[in-house]
Amino acid sequence: MSWKEKITNILFGPKAETEPDSEADAAREAAVEEAAAEPQSGGFIDPARLELPPDHALFRLYDLRRRKSGYLPAPRLSLDEDGVLPPEMIQRELGRLRSAMTSVCGARLKQIRDGEKPSRSGKKKSDQEQEPEAPLVLDAMPYFFLSLDKLYAWVVVFPPVGPGQELSRELLLRTMLAQDISFGVDEQLVDRLSHDEERYFHLFLIARGKPAFDGENGNIVDYFPRSIDRVLEVDEYGQVDYTNLNLIRNVKLGQEICRLIQPTEGNPGRTVLDQEIPAKSGRPVPLPKGRNTEISEDGLTLVASMAGHVEFTGRSFQVKPVMDIQGDVDFSTGDINFIGDINIAGDVLSGFTVRAMGSIHVGGVVEAGSSVEAGGDLVVVKGILGDGTTIVRSQRSVFSKYIENATIYARENLQTDCIINGSIYCDGEVRVRSGRGCIIGGRIWAAKMVNVQTVGSQSEVRTSVALGGLPCTNFEREIIQRELKELTIELEKLECQLDSPTKSSILGKTRMKLSVAELKLKQLEEDLADIKLTLEEKESGRLECSLAYPGTEISFGDEILRLRQETRHCVVKMVCGEIVVM
Repeated sequence: MSWKEKITNILFGPKAETEPDSEADAAREAAVEEAAAEPQSGGFIDPARLELPPDHALFRLYDLRRRKSGYLPAPRLSLDEDGVLPPEMIQRELGRLRSAMTSVCGARLKQIRDGEKPSRSGKKKSDQEQEPEAPLVLDAMPYFFLSLDKLYAWVVVFPPVGPGQELSRELLLRTMLAQDISFGVDEQLVDRLSHDEERYFHLFLIARGKPAFDGENGNIVDYFPRSIDRVLEVDEYGQVDYTNLNLIRNVKLGQEICRLIQPTEGNPGRTVLDQEIPAKSGRPVPLPKGRNTEISEDGLTLVASMAGHVEFTGRSFQVKPVMDIQGDVDFSTGDINFIGDINIAGDVLSGFTVRAMGSIHVGGVVEAGSSVEAGGDLVVVKGILGDGTTIVRSQRSVFSKYIENATIYARENLQTDCIINGSIYCDGEVRVRSGRGCIIGGRIWAAKMVNVQTVGSQSEVRTSVALGGLPCTNFEREIIQRELKELTIELEKLECQLDSPTKSSILGKTRMKLSVAELKLKQLEEDLADIKLTLEEKESGRLECSLAYPGTEISFGDEILRLRQETRHCVVKMVCGEIVVM
């Protein structure tokens, strides 16, 4: 006799040996297989359903119950029949549910096996001494499965064995109370399960907790951009409008710069065991207050305390004063040295100097013999026309219609339509693509890239393009070396003069200037030595051009390539220590 038949005889009484019922046995086996391999309706595969092998203990229990009742809906263990739970949570819980079902179903079967042991191990008595065996009695057993975070509770009910008690509302509530499940209980489901046709071997979501929601952090709403795109775009005609850079963002006194959004409080949750789930409150953020700004009385707004140009410096908004010059920089204005931004409507005439800690916008021309130094960006709408002595410096980028016979120093990038006989020192990229897009004569030294339409000319004028290195740092070294040379010559002349109080005063000042220049040069040499190894590891730069004429020299450090013939659509870069034209 098989193990399954022994259990059936205990639960429902032995079959008469004279009345074999092989057809009934086959029907029961088919019922188990049908329950284990029930197809999904409409061909839909439920990702939240737990699939178990046909020989699982759950189907053995199902077989025993079906033999008694005759009809029983097939088992179905789905964590999310409504499709509302998070998929990642379902995948995490399916493995736990499989282990739980194996354990609880195995324990239930063991109870049934243990129920038959007394009759098998007891001694055989006489017919008069034999007593009728008491049938095995097991009440219906609700099993509650809780999610890992205790936010969801499911129940699967195993039917009674023998004359045990069927599932009732009181039995379900008593078992639930014993396991402390008291929050978010589905009362309608509790009332329905006691008489539901599918109450056995089905998984039901019976309680749902309340998840905790952390508060949102504070935030800043900006009314001015924190960064400005300084790259000019070329239109369909190959032209660039240098008047539309809008690098100066004007702000009025009392105008709002940004607004603070306060953080929100967290909303705590509760598990199905009625335990509180703590929630974090959002973190506050400070208003980015900088120079010439102030916080409003309610503490929610940053406003300008003066009119000027608003700029974000990396940590805070600050308002810089703006100097507006409606005409030219000439004898009516004199040399200009300003701590903020300067907006010049006209030209910078020859012989005058303009310095600003901020950006400089020149609506006209920077003429020969003048000097312009900007702590920010420099925009020259009509161009820079020098005579070999004109020096223009910018700690950011330079934008100019054209550059001729001038020395340009740009810490970031340079963009122009044309460069003729210029000396360019740029730590970023030099772009000469708009307008004529040509570089003729002079020397261009860019750390990263030179992107140009035409280099050189048909007359084969010498045009030098240097790539890589530290152009601006070397420019500063050249300036200091030139200054040292001039001071040394001046000192020698002073020492040849007759002694006088005036000579002593000038001589002391000159020696002081000479000492300061020597210290600057020494510090600069040390800095160059410190970053020499870093520079060797970086990409040495590249030249991209549509046309390069003979007479063009391209250098990477000590390596020099001289073009002997016209080259079109080329890219020049350093590969394995050699200059390669691609």
